[in-house]
Amino acid sequence: MPQNKVLINEIFESIQGEGPYIGVNQLFIRFSKCNLKCNYCDTNFKTNLKEYTQDELINEINRHNNIHSVSLTGGEPLLEADFLMCILPNINKKVYLETNGTLYNELTQIIDYVDIISMDIKLPSATKLPEMFKLHENFISLAKNKELFLKVVFNSEITEYEIRKTIELAKKYNLVIILQPEMNRDILKIKANLVSEIYNKFVNEYTNVRLIPQVHKFLNFK
Repeated sequence: MPQNKVLINEIFESIQGEGPYIGVNQLFIRFSKCNLKCNYCDTNFKTNLKEYTQDELINEINRHNNIHSVSLTGGEPLLEADFLMCILPNINKKVYLETNGTLYNELTQIIDYVDIISMDIKLPSATKLPEMFKLHENFISLAKNKELFLKVVFNSEITEYEIRKTIELAKKYNLVIILQPEMNRDILKIKANLVSEIYNKFVNEYTNVRLIPQVHKFLNFK
């Protein structure tokens, strides 16, 4: 049965502060559930929750006109794939999916309605979770024909193995790697010289790499 209602953490317009679309105006739909609990996660999933029906969310999205795209973020939007499968065909906006890259079966339900995919590479050194490279590759193999890039949140504990495995995945599927140093509000949690050193380790092996911190935090935007 199609899912008729969903809990949303917040809906707001702001600039995209991460990755290759940095600075474009988006409508952010922040979903309230996640299948992971990353050590660096800074999202409060327990307050300001609001329930939306399919029609209510479609109407809310379609009333925003001056935006580049709708960012489905979270949390993990693909946990609501049944709900999204019903609403995405009915919105007149480009769809930008922000995902942890683990729910590849759920991706199959909505992939036809997604335009851009920002997929996290979840490094054990940053998340304090088990390795997920196999899950990530399964996800990429389904998403590879979309506009897809890899976002890698890292800190000073990143390992040579993690660097190598990330580069192998990106090379195999010819994907951009977005390196994003871990931050505490608008402060980097890793020294600039070490950020540079880690960046160089990537680009010495693979040139399609960009180093981009969370710019919206420097600007004090949402």
